[in-house]
Amino acid sequence: MTRGVGGRSPANITSHLKGMHFPASKEDLLERARDNGAGQDVLEVLESFPDDEEFETAADVMKVYGESDQAPQTGVIDRKP
Repeated sequence: MTRGVGGRSPANITSHLKGMHFPASKEDLLERARDNGAGQDVLEVLESFPDDEEFETAADVMKVYGESDQAPQTGVIDRKP
């Protein structure tokens, strides 16, 4: 099973984006996640997304999520090269 934010599956991110209309910017994603009660772990992952990227679909969000690397022991989030 794939693990994601906080040891949960990547579906954790999409559950906090419920009702998101696409295309969407990083700020749109953050706003929707906050409105849906996302925790700090989810918000930190979304904050690590590129500022200038426009997400056409939820699949685009999950692609960038899959490229993000969070180190829970330090709280540091890095993008994989």
